[in-house]
Amino acid sequence: MNVPKTTRSTARTGLFAVTAAAGILAASGMQSASADSATVIDLTQTGCQFVESENGVDRGYSPKSAADCKTINADTGDQRLAEAETLKLKPGNYIFRVTNKNVPYELGFWLRGDGLVDRATLPSVSGGGLTTGATKDYEITLKPGEYVYSCPLNPTPDYRLVVEG
Repeated sequence: MNVPKTTRSTARTGLFAVTAAAGILAASGMQSASADSATVIDLTQTGCQFVESENGVDRGYSPKSAADCKTINADTGDQRLAEAETLKLKPGNYIFRVTNKNVPYELGFWLRGDGLVDRATLPSVSGGGLTTGATKDYEITLKPGEYVYSCPLNPTPDYRLVVEG
């Protein structure tokens, strides 16, 4: 995958770490300096959740399998989503940098439009191979609309992402 160069400068939008190419933050409402620049969104997966999406709270779940997460989410998922932070971004190029922090099985990432129409018309990105301690980049150009992102292998709730601008 051809990943655009990014700088090491980091800012926060809510609890989401955002690293921007050329030091420009799309999340702050400013546009990228060039067409090949991308904003990096750092996400950390622990058992059954994305930490940043749940206001930085690592709930300390210790699943041994995806089935464990299904049970945990059946009990706690609705409440956790009600309290979760919606990620708000501007249209543009992004890299979702996802890390598997101590989950003992392979994880993935799936970002797609929310609902049938948006899933059919908005861009999506997905992939697996996130072994314990690994980090992977998922590159996408986001258009205005409503999205959700999750990990079907770790099962997490479907966290919300809104692109406006």
